[in-house]
Amino acid sequence: MTVTVGILYPGHAAEDDYPAFEASLRHNSAAAPPVRLPVTITTIGVDEHTPEALLETGSHNRLAEGAGRLLAEHRVDSVMWACTSGSFVYGWHGAHQQAQKLAEETNLPASSTSLAFARAVEALGVTKVAVAASYPVELAGHFREFLGAAGAQVVNFAAHGVFTAEAVGQMDAEEIIAMIRAVDAPEAEAMLVPDTAMHSLRWVDEFEAALGKPVLTANQVTVWEGMRIAGVRHPLVPGLGRLLRIAEHSGSRTGYHRLSTIH
Repeated sequence: MTVTVGILYPGHAAEDDYPAFEASLRHNSAAAPPVRLPVTITTIGVDEHTPEALLETGSHNRLAEGAGRLLAEHRVDSVMWACTSGSFVYGWHGAHQQAQKLAEETNLPASSTSLAFARAVEALGVTKVAVAASYPVELAGHFREFLGAAGAQVVNFAAHGVFTAEAVGQMDAEEIIAMIRAVDAPEAEAMLVPDTAMHSLRWVDEFEAALGKPVLTANQVTVWEGMRIAGVRHPLVPGLGRLLRIAEHSGSRTGYHRLSTIH
C-alpha cells in the first residue's frame, strides 16, 4: 500500500530531495513504492538563518496558503511542514500549536520536522544524542532547547554558521560526513542533522556506515513522520537508515495533530 505525504517546503534549497528519492524507489522495485512525496513550495520572507526570519517563514498564513495549493493539486494522507528551524524556533509548545493549526486548516493529520525529530529519537529508544547543525549559533541554540524539552540529552553539539538555506543545499555527502564526524562522541547513541535545506535522502545509509550508529536527518525524519501520522504503524522504506527499518516503541509524548472530529 502506498501512502501520500504532502510536503510543505519553504522556498528553494533541497526540495528536489523528495521527488528524486521517490523516483529512486520506483526505479529500484517492481512493487508500488511505499510512499509518495508531492512537494508544494511555501513562500518565505528572506532566506536567512535567523530566528526573526524563521518565525515569519513558519507563520500560519504562509503555511495555510501553501496547504491550500497542495490540496488543490494532490490527494494526500498527511501533511508535513518540512522545515526544522521554522518549527523549533516557536519552542516546544509553539511547535505543537503550529502543527495543530495546520491540521485544522487541512482537516488532515499534520506535523513538522522538529516534532518528527523528537518522535524519531523516542522511536529509536535512545536518550543521548549529538547534533551537527548547519545553522548559525543563535538559531541552533533553539534546536538544542527544543530537544531538551523533548527529553533528549545533547552530549555534543556544533553549529556550523551557514547563513542561508541556499548555501546548505549545495553541501555534498562528503562535506556532511566530515561535519557529523567532527561532532560525534562515543556516548552519543544517535546523530541528529537538522535542516531540510540539506540534501540527505540518498545518503542516509552512507552516513550511518561512516559513524556506525543511527543518523537522523531532517528530510528523512520528515518522510518517516508523514508516513506514521498517515497511519503506517511501522514505516519501512529502503535506503533511509535504521529509523525506517525498526518497529517503533509504544507510547509517545510528541504524537501528531488531527482534528478530534476525524479521529
